[in-house]
Amino acid sequence: MSTNQNNLPAIISHCKEYGFIFPSSEIYDGLSAVYDYGQWGVELKKNIKDLWWKSMVYMHENIVGIDSAIFMHPTIWKASGHVDNFSDPMIDNLDSKKRYRVDHLIEGFVENLDAEKGAQIIADMELLLSKDDFDGLKNLIVNLGIKCPVSNTCNWTNVRQFNLMFSTQLGSVAEESDTIYLRPETAQGIFVNFLNVQKTGRMKIPFGIAQIGKAFRNEIVARGFIFRMREFEQMEMQFFVRPGTQKEWYEHWKETRMKWHLALGIPQEKYRFHDHVKLAHYADAACDIEYDFPMGFKEVEGIHSRTDFDLTQHQLYSKKKMQYFDNDIDEATGKAYGNYIPYVIETSIGLDRTILMVLSEAYTEEDLSTAEKQDSRVVLKFPIKIAPIKLAILPLMKKDGLAEIAKELMQSCSEHFFCFYEEKDSIGKRYRRMDALGTPFCVTIDHQTKEDGTVTIRYRDSMEQERIHMNDVKEVVMKAML
Repeated sequence: MSTNQNNLPAIISHCKEYGFIFPSSEIYDGLSAVYDYGQWGVELKKNIKDLWWKSMVYMHENIVGIDSAIFMHPTIWKASGHVDNFSDPMIDNLDSKKRYRVDHLIEGFVENLDAEKGAQIIADMELLLSKDDFDGLKNLIVNLGIKCPVSNTCNWTNVRQFNLMFSTQLGSVAEESDTIYLRPETAQGIFVNFLNVQKTGRMKIPFGIAQIGKAFRNEIVARGFIFRMREFEQMEMQFFVRPGTQKEWYEHWKETRMKWHLALGIPQEKYRFHDHVKLAHYADAACDIEYDFPMGFKEVEGIHSRTDFDLTQHQLYSKKKMQYFDNDIDEATGKAYGNYIPYVIETSIGLDRTILMVLSEAYTEEDLSTAEKQDSRVVLKFPIKIAPIKLAILPLMKKDGLAEIAKELMQSCSEHFFCFYEEKDSIGKRYRRMDALGTPFCVTIDHQTKEDGTVTIRYRDSMEQERIHMNDVKEVVMKAML
């Protein structure tokens, strides 16, 4: 019987024990909300990035990719509004001296309430946030009797805004250095390269620019394992469209991105769209794709209609024209559309959040007990196309020439997909270890292999085994990866 515990502490423990994700700087007692990806975590990460890149860039003739720098001219962040607007409402407890994001504090409180009452409180909070009603937010916290988790008191300050950008200095002498920022998003690197890409790529609207890269936010309260970190990775695509067509393209990308998520094999009921109550200063429509994480439905991807705000702002601050000349004919006027600043539809998915989503969905504890024997296993049921290890090759023993046959099979498969070779421990222990790593196929080489060239292939999810010819192993795995 299979039961998905959806248990975040168990997932965190499993990730560390099996080499997926480690606390950063752990030998120095760690660094809050910063994590390192281990040998299997980095493979999972790469596979998800490759899957997104293929679906976004390779499968669209009018989307190309770039890789912009983390350090950018500081005026970019003034133009984008981040210097003045990139902040979160925070509140401090006077007794514990701890600072909390207001929405996190209220969301944590309602987790222990019934669903209907909790939903009403969240709705009240979102309405207050949409109005920037900081007095109302404090009153909501006080009236609900929300206590600081550390001091267990309600001695709160007023609600205030805190900017989330990290700043640093550019220059060799501190007194002569300029203040710059670690980018809080990757989108601006796309916008400032809009004309470079459009002209050199001879791109015609509508077209998109995709990017995968690091971003940094000074989160006051970072929690939920890799869900909310101070250093994280985004997979973003900015799609440039003709003004007046943005609503149509917004709906198109909502549907397209949801199809990508469902193609991971995750059930539809685990997802939902959440429309923004309070729109960002640049948007005329926005929604999140939310997944049912162990801590409830949370955002994994955002789709935003950003209007022409970003390009207009960069044109204003840089004094460089950010216009596109469209020589297509407007049927209404019979004339070419001419020069205009394009509107933008953004799809922005958190890579680390996607990894946590995949881990949460894959992590499964199974009770395999029978009347005669107590037994269980922990298995990561990754979709085969993103599993870190596709095939484990396990000689029954390393003598009698079995290891040599196993190495021959590995050599023939390794150039096509990631293989793992192991000859230690009993075959049962090796199977369990591969289950815990999410390896979909295990092949055992035994003495019969020497006689007829057949091997035992074991399927992770069903644990069923069958004999197939060694020459067919590569084809079985590659077919399953499609």
